[in-house]
Amino acid sequence: MLHPRQSMSATEITASLPAPLAARVVSASVGEGRATIVLDVAGLDEDARGEAERVVRDTIAARPDIEDVRVILTAERRARRIVAVGSGKGGVGKSTLTANLAIALKRLGHAVGLVDADIYGPSQPTILGNRGQKPEVSGKKLVPVPNRWDVPVLSMGHLVEEGAAVAWRGPMAGNALTQLIDAEWGEVDTLLVDLPPGTGDVQLTMLQKFKPSGAVLVSTPQDLALIDAARAGSLFDQAGVPVIGLVENMSGYVCPHCGEASDPFGSGGVEQAAERLELPFLGRIPLALGIREASDAGTPPAAQGGNLAAPFEAVAAEVSRWLGANA
Repeated sequence: MLHPRQSMSATEITASLPAPLAARVVSASVGEGRATIVLDVAGLDEDARGEAERVVRDTIAARPDIEDVRVILTAERRARRIVAVGSGKGGVGKSTLTANLAIALKRLGHAVGLVDADIYGPSQPTILGNRGQKPEVSGKKLVPVPNRWDVPVLSMGHLVEEGAAVAWRGPMAGNALTQLIDAEWGEVDTLLVDLPPGTGDVQLTMLQKFKPSGAVLVSTPQDLALIDAARAGSLFDQAGVPVIGLVENMSGYVCPHCGEASDPFGSGGVEQAAERLELPFLGRIPLALGIREASDAGTPPAAQGGNLAAPFEAVAAEVSRWLGANA
């Protein structure tokens, strides 16, 4: 416990707030018992702004080292944050994680959009249930496609005919990524980018033109996937992009008939790798038939609640805390 005269740091003050409000903190300063918080309330109505101010004031005023709290509300638009979701190899469930993470973050109060940057194998239209829809154009920019989960999305799957092969060289893929990210995202302040596997042209274009605020890496527990995930992490590290943490997908399988648990891809490998690489471990997503069926049906588990949603909600809570602490 802090001594009453020992002042909290601005970062600690921000971290003490509920995640959705922490993500809206523009700046925080603490000195001589006074805390001053600048809060971005863009997109909130008058009642929501008043409630946000009250919660921030009451939360911080409850600390024994704080005697006075000033909350300054601003509606200035902040720079949109990009969170890249990557993997070293394909088939590890990265797109499923990205869609569910976006929905779970939305439910936590973040204004989230999603870019399906897997130019050659887009799957977000299927997962989010808006296959066949086409984006509109405003001026020279694409307008993201809506869905039932209130997470606007843009994907090559919305731009080309379903089933058509995309045979593009690197520069064309890079140009496509630019159009998807530089779209008319409106009030979205956090953009999740579902990257293709590996460390190719799309990743390099993003790092050069749209440097992410952070990256989430997804891997299955087996050694080969972990080696490739470490390679993807190295690319972000070289570009100065912090890795928010690692997620272990397909972590354990429970037979729906007999209830026996098994680990066809191993167990705990990603957590051990995170410890070895000195990176946060964000959580495990099980190998569950229900997740696969819900994804194929366009009804992501994170939107439904219950046991299948819980692992995604846990990962989203960790990412939300990181976003709040790095606002």
